[in-house]
Amino acid sequence: MAAMWIEAVGLIAGVIGIFAWIPQIIEVWVHKKHEGLSLTSFSVVSLALLLWLIYGILVESIAMIVANIMTLSVIAAIILGAWRARKAEHING
Repeated sequence: MAAMWIEAVGLIAGVIGIFAWIPQIIEVWVHKKHEGLSLTSFSVVSLALLLWLIYGILVESIAMIVANIMTLSVIAAIILGAWRARKAEHING
């Protein structure tokens, strides 16, 4: 029973953590603003999340697995959006 509560806390924390990235997604995808974003930093964060995902798989933590997959998806969307905006700026001058 205690393990279930621990996983529930982890899932809640993961979902709340994902909401922290929503303003950045809006800036990149809706407003096409990417200035100040470091794709290198986002890549390092992605690597860290990938390692946490692997750790979650190894320890069989559903909360870690779900939270890290979801967060990796959000970060990937930010990276892709910033890359597309920069590419469009480069093409359009």
